[in-house]
Amino acid sequence: MPSYTINNQNAGSPQTMTSATYKTLLAVGATTGVTTLRRIWVTELEWGATDVPNATDCPIILDMSIYTTAGTITALTPLKTDGGAGGPDAAALGTYGTNATGEPTYVSSSSVFFKSINQRASDKQWWRDKATCQISPAVTVNGWGIRAKSPNYASTMGAQASVEE
Repeated sequence: MPSYTINNQNAGSPQTMTSATYKTLLAVGATTGVTTLRRIWVTELEWGATDVPNATDCPIILDMSIYTTAGTITALTPLKTDGGAGGPDAAALGTYGTNATGEPTYVSSSSVFFKSINQRASDKQWWRDKATCQISPAVTVNGWGIRAKSPNYASTMGAQASVEE
């Protein structure tokens, strides 16, 4: 199974947190390919603040939920983890994006991963095998949105994920 790395730095810049509402950092979506629907396994996820912390301590909350429309989002090209551009795996066929300026439409109560960290920390989630990791829904342009919010952190966030198709 080909593996890839995605992060919001490869599409320009970290996502700016502007309010206490969720901002999408990464989007991972299934796509109908030439002959069949390609699903995506999210096997690892890292995130954290990328700028100086606020003077007042605060949390940053990360959520991974299902979206049904992609919103307005910057396209992202996954990098192969088997040697870069010259590796033996084919180019990724899923739909990937980052740094939404118009949020995707999320399904209510569809969160499969939720965690809070302090603004002065970063965190990593690793799923131990294919049976426990998040797999994109088998519906064209549906997928996982990895998003964050904070009641008072007002700077930038970075996120990176390892995915397999």
